[in-house]
Amino acid sequence: MVELKLHRELYASAAVEAALETYSPYAELELGDDGPHRVVRVRASSPERERRVAGEFGNYALGMTVRGRGGDR
Repeated sequence: MVELKLHRELYASAAVEAALETYSPYAELELGDDGPHRVVRVRASSPERERRVAGEFGNYALGMTVRGRGGDR
């Protein structure tokens, strides 16, 4: 299992939700809370797949956050 900690001040809630929806076909994703962080637990058929999905998930969520804040102008 891979665990991502996404700080609430950096990652928009809507972006994390969008990433959950987008990447749920590729791995089992579980969302939790840890104080100032949202925690995403990634379980997949292999450790390599877990790492790959976790990395893509984080990039996607950050990209969606930037887009939502007008960073793509």
